[in-house]
Amino acid sequence: MAEKYEGYCVKCKEKREFDGEVTTTDNGRRMAKGPCPVCGTKMNRILGKA
Repeated sequence: MAEKYEGYCVKCKEKREFDGEVTTTDNGRRMAKGPCPVCGTKMNRILGKA
């Protein structure tokens, strides 16, 4: 289930919307991961605890 999230692309140095999938880290935080729509670099956005 891919949803739109806003994150910062380190390579482009701009905030962009990306299609991300929600995963859970080892310490219980939810994180959206997906590719940058312009350059293809992996982008992350921390959403909070599950």
